[in-house]
Amino acid sequence: MTRHYSDGSVEALAWEDVVEVRVGGADHGDAKDAQDDDADVLIVLLDREGEGCVVPRSATDATFLARLRYLPDFDLDRLSSAVETAHSGYVVVWRSPEPPSPLPDLEYD
Repeated sequence: MTRHYSDGSVEALAWEDVVEVRVGGADHGDAKDAQDDDADVLIVLLDREGEGCVVPRSATDATFLARLRYLPDFDLDRLSSAVETAHSGYVVVWRSPEPPSPLPDLEYD
């Protein structure tokens, strides 16, 4: 996933590194206004180090949504609900399953 900004800066995150997806946006006093102005809604993809890529809802397309569906157990309905009710805070809509626990240290004779 790559996002190019008008100032020339670039955010990039490999899909296989995505461990969390959040949704948030500008705080609107009227819920109807929040639904009408999805340009203020942001979808944030994060990796394990907290680095990420911010994607405005207005910049998403079918390819982006299809790629999200490949994340294990990703729920597009949950994403849609979060986008419709977005406010100034962020809501986690998906988190990668925890990595498997490490094998115990074994002692050999």
